[in-house]
Amino acid sequence: MRARNIVFAAAIAVSAALATHAALAGDSVVVQPGQPSVIVQPGQPSVTVQPSQPSVTVQPAPPATIVVPPAPSVSSAPATLQAEGIKAHEVRAQTIYANKIESPSVQGTIHQSDTVKVDKTKGDIETPSVVAGVIYADKIKARSIVAEHIYVRELKKD
Repeated sequence: MRARNIVFAAAIAVSAALATHAALAGDSVVVQPGQPSVIVQPGQPSVTVQPSQPSVTVQPAPPATIVVPPAPSVSSAPATLQAEGIKAHEVRAQTIYANKIESPSVQGTIHQSDTVKVDKTKGDIETPSVVAGVIYADKIKARSIVAEHIYVRELKKD
C-alpha cells in the first residue's frame, strides 16, 4: 500500500511539473479522467526593482552679512570744534551740543536741552565731512549725524 502511495505521489508530481512547464510555455494541459486535477496558475512575470541612487540637493549658503561699525574718530580730528553753523554731508562726534539740528538720519542718544551757549564761534563750516571729539554749534544741517550723545534744543528730521 505504501509503495502504491509513493508511485501515486510521484505521478502527481510529474503531472504537476509537466503542467507547469506547459502552462509557462503557453501549451494546453490535458488531465486524464480518474486522475486528480492539477490547477496551474500562470505566474506573474518577475519584477526586479533596483534601488536608485539617493538624490543630493545642495542648498547655497545665505550670503554673509557684513556689518560696518561707525569709523572711529581720526586722530587728526580736533578734540573740540565750535562753530556758528555746520553744513555737511556727514557729521561725526563723541558728543554734540547744538541748539538746532536738521537731518534725516540721526544716530545716537538724544538728550533734550534748553539752550546751548556757544562761545568763541569761528563762523560757519561747510564741508563734506566733519569729525571731532566734541562739537558745539548753534545749527547743524547734515544728511547723516552720528554721535554717542547728542544734546539738542530743537531736532528737525527732514
